[in-house]
Amino acid sequence: MKSDSQSCKRIVVKVGTSVLTGGTRQLSLPNMVELVRQCAELHHRGHDVIVCTSGAVAVGRARLGFPDLPATVANKQMLAAVGQSRLMLTWERFFEIYGIHIGQILLTYGDVESRHRFLNAQDTLNTLLEHRIIPVINENDAVATDEIKIGDNDNLSALVAVLANADLLIMLTDLPGLFTADPREHPDAQLIREVNVIDENLLALAGGSRSGLGVGGMATKLQAAAVARRAGADAVIASGTEPNVITRIVGGEALGTRFPALDTPPENRKRWILAGVTHTGRLVVDKGAADALSKRGSSLLPAGIVAVHGTFDRGDTVAIYNEHNGEIARGIVRYTSDDLKQIKGCHSESIAERLGYTYGAVVVHRNDMIVL
Repeated sequence: MKSDSQSCKRIVVKVGTSVLTGGTRQLSLPNMVELVRQCAELHHRGHDVIVCTSGAVAVGRARLGFPDLPATVANKQMLAAVGQSRLMLTWERFFEIYGIHIGQILLTYGDVESRHRFLNAQDTLNTLLEHRIIPVINENDAVATDEIKIGDNDNLSALVAVLANADLLIMLTDLPGLFTADPREHPDAQLIREVNVIDENLLALAGGSRSGLGVGGMATKLQAAAVARRAGADAVIASGTEPNVITRIVGGEALGTRFPALDTPPENRKRWILAGVTHTGRLVVDKGAADALSKRGSSLLPAGIVAVHGTFDRGDTVAIYNEHNGEIARGIVRYTSDDLKQIKGCHSESIAERLGYTYGAVVVHRNDMIVL
């Protein structure tokens, strides 16, 4: 990562509920003021700063006097609706101290599932930044359904890093970074300073949310880091209570756990594929197809597909896995899941015979695919 003095950066700062509340049941205003001060300092140096905020549900619950409510989706959406406006008002008040305007953006996966909507969201974000307005972004919890829900603000922040073509994603949490074991249970656990490969062994180190306030944990932060670095951004997981943590990281100091960006960020069309919904479908391919995709940049043909999971339509984004359960690519599929169940494993010349029609020899074209 370049030092702060070398160039201006576009920085996404994700702030978890545990950081915003200081481990209590309501916002910690001193914590928020300190985070705003650091973001304002970077903004005045010429950096583009984007804030991904959690906390709407926690704020709504505090605003209503901590009611004892069943944990239903409708109740959570109600709390988010009550809390979101107050959360944004708090951010606005503190940024006004430094003469900075903010703009609210509420996102769901539905806002990026088509390329047209992806570009619209990207234009809004870029226009705010061009006018020196700090975007403050949260998931639209008040209306999000399971089909369009991102689910946690770690993955939301990675989506924003993709949209914004960010240079750096900072995820602030209640731990100093990723450890070799949970430091709350293993006092001898060691902080991992840098990660270049995110694999199953690393994911095994991650646990769930321990604060009870948010929905994220270390596992979701690793998922977010993986997406951000594929999009060309460095990612850092660090403690939100470390003094001057944001400005020090941007200045090049080795705080927390750093995930260096991959060398070649994808072009904008493939950024959309990387950001898109993939939970609707998964294709499993054999070794020959996996090698062809990963090493030779080939398109995916039906002959290489050994299994089809989930339900999806033509034009959806699907995840492509090898037979060892490792994700190797994502891409826009040219056949439905029902079609692929009939033509998986067959040669392309047989597609029309099996289906009665054809959309071409390729299931996922290399131009519509990002190899991971």
